[in-house]
Amino acid sequence: MASNKAFLQPLDRISIACILVLCLLIGLLILQGDVVKPSVRNFSWENQKIGADEASFSLTFSRPMDIKSVEENLNIDPPLAGKFSWAGRRMVYTLLTPAPYGTDYQVQLQQAQDQFAAKGGTNKVIQPFTGKFTTRDRIILYIGADSDNQGRLVLYNLTQQKKQILTPKDLVVMEFKAYPNRERILFTARSTGNDDLLSAKLYTVTTGVSIELNKKVAAPGKVQLVLDNKKYQILKFDLSPNGETIVVQRGNKEDPTDFGFWFMPATENESGQQASPKPLKSEPGGDFIITPDSKAVAVAQGQGAAILPLQTDASKPLDFLPEFGLVKAFSKNGTQAAMVKFNTDYTRDLFLVTNQGTRKELVKIKGSILNCQFDPASPTLYCLLTQLLPGELYQEQPYLVAINLKTGEQKPLMVLPVEQRNVNMSLSPDGLGLLFDQVKSESTNDQSSPTSELRTDDNQPITSSELWLMPLLSTVDYKSSTAIKPDRLPLAGFNPQWLP
Repeated sequence: MASNKAFLQPLDRISIACILVLCLLIGLLILQGDVVKPSVRNFSWENQKIGADEASFSLTFSRPMDIKSVEENLNIDPPLAGKFSWAGRRMVYTLLTPAPYGTDYQVQLQQAQDQFAAKGGTNKVIQPFTGKFTTRDRIILYIGADSDNQGRLVLYNLTQQKKQILTPKDLVVMEFKAYPNRERILFTARSTGNDDLLSAKLYTVTTGVSIELNKKVAAPGKVQLVLDNKKYQILKFDLSPNGETIVVQRGNKEDPTDFGFWFMPATENESGQQASPKPLKSEPGGDFIITPDSKAVAVAQGQGAAILPLQTDASKPLDFLPEFGLVKAFSKNGTQAAMVKFNTDYTRDLFLVTNQGTRKELVKIKGSILNCQFDPASPTLYCLLTQLLPGELYQEQPYLVAINLKTGEQKPLMVLPVEQRNVNMSLSPDGLGLLFDQVKSESTNDQSSPTSELRTDDNQPITSSELWLMPLLSTVDYKSSTAIKPDRLPLAGFNPQWLP
């Protein structure tokens, strides 16, 4: 019989040996101290395409960091001004202004120390980190005015210098709005050869562009009917900032009293069908714009401006501003609005109205207030105005102006020719460029002028149109007398707009 006092089995001896080795290694680690370097575990913008709405990125670390050493050693190339905030091991960097479009960026962090190493006076630093992200391409849309693309919607990528025709030759585009994801454009158009401006139908068309990197999107130029004109004439439309709702102003072809606003989803339902529009029951109104929260619409109504909820029964406005006749623009966060007041002496006042009830007069003119847009990068309002010229003949001269919303100072940017009354402008999402057109039209009585499918808002034939891009970096200094010189783009078109 085997003795009960036999030696340990081989497996037992191996286990004991492993335990002894592990204990020795642990002891050595304890004697050497913590040798594992801190690191960046997550960078929220890694390999992403960023738009103007993305205002901050975050870095998450493997352990608590010495705040000062991180902030001093974080490098962004090209530089982006911003401010830091911290929550434990997570650092957030919030940009002061939107990142310029069409740019590749690199974020680097070296030599930063963790919290315990800094307190202990050791020389241990973070593992070197490099992250990359890019901003969206600078892309514009416009209606073609040359013979080959007359009336067609054109997409031009300024970053890549590429042009894409989106709509077919049998449609003359009249008005358009871009979806926030850049993938589609909502537009009204009439048939080629049809001069009736009230015969428009509502369509969407794909752009072939997306806000996401490497996302598979539909090929550009796929047109789909959204709303016809069989019973109602489409007068005006707007697309909500979130891209989910369409508001249409329509009039019944046979019953003039059946006139008003309708709203509908901006995308198809699960079965791929477009939902029918629902009437917005309210008092008759004029010009309108959807609010930044996409939940209401601001309408010129009666002797003032009404804010109507986007629901079937909108008979009770959310707010009513009797002293103002039009809402020209909202700031992106909805806290400010540019509103127009019509005076009995035929002058017009432009006011800055805030959600805190503040009303500040910015401009008082005898001409017209055509367009205003808030700068996302500074407290500035860019406006397209006209001044009434002296003389017996009624003439308005358009001009562009930048208004400092804090001081009220105005900086004229450019005076346009008197005959070019039909001007459109569009401010880039990063606030660094202002697009505008210079339309040349002929009187409908001029039989010598060539026929054109294109018409201005007052139904004058458009013979040609140029597109211009004005840089806005120097407008920060309102007291500077340096003139800003716009660049003429090698494109023939009108009504230019930036993609978001």
